[in-house]
Amino acid sequence: MTIKRSILIPGLAGVMILSACNMSTGGRPLMGGNIGRDNADKTEIRVGKDEIADTGEMVLPALRPSSGEQILRRTAYTASYNKNTRLPNWVAWQLTADHTDGPHKRKGLKFREDEDVPEPRATDWDYYNSGYDRGHMCPSGDCKWSAEAQLESFLFTNACPQVHGLNAGDWNEMEQQCRRWAEKYGRLYIVSGPIIYKGNSKTIGRNKVVVPEAFFKVVLRLGDNPRAIGFIYKNKSGNRPKGDYVNTVDEVERITGFDFFPALPDDVEDRVEAEADIEEWL
Repeated sequence: MTIKRSILIPGLAGVMILSACNMSTGGRPLMGGNIGRDNADKTEIRVGKDEIADTGEMVLPALRPSSGEQILRRTAYTASYNKNTRLPNWVAWQLTADHTDGPHKRKGLKFREDEDVPEPRATDWDYYNSGYDRGHMCPSGDCKWSAEAQLESFLFTNACPQVHGLNAGDWNEMEQQCRRWAEKYGRLYIVSGPIIYKGNSKTIGRNKVVVPEAFFKVVLRLGDNPRAIGFIYKNKSGNRPKGDYVNTVDEVERITGFDFFPALPDDVEDRVEAEADIEEWL
């Protein structure tokens, strides 16, 4: 049975907070590999019958200099940072089969503030006794292949306040599912981030870190049968089938205001972003 469902969150359409902040690359080079700095992979990627160059930029949403987003290039991911929310707008990375595991575990690592972004910025004290988890956007489990990647996954510019039942539950299950898909298909392109209502959102801590109302994740695979799929999770506990969170990438774009996977040929982008069939992935 084909599952094509859409989670409708009242008032979300077009209301991502994308306030101005100074444009910067966090002191790091703009080109990067695993959509971070290392692993530059300028191979040819097959999209149906065509091949396109994969320069490591395939996964990046369309950059928006006029929004003032601060672009942070890390070893394993790239983040678009918003100084007003103290959160990433989005975090993007490639996940290959080779990077679904590795020797560099999270044991003993703690989240820390990111000195590449201006103060005020998120710190551990903002989360202390807040009732929210420090929720990874690019997960620690996708960064075991590199000690530096693992360390950088614990920067607060890669985290958002997340209800524990979501962080340890359905969100974690989708992170594990993406690793299984990477093993199956060889390579995924993933973008994840918060969804914030327009208006007065709850904040935590002295630095007023915004608490998202929901989170998105979009996933792309290429090859001879390109497919893309989107997910939206309300920031609350739950134990629901993955299909309940499915949306088209087009719908996630409508809600967030981002343009995902703009490097794809237009005909491929239009087709895969209009589909939302989780059975095509299983």
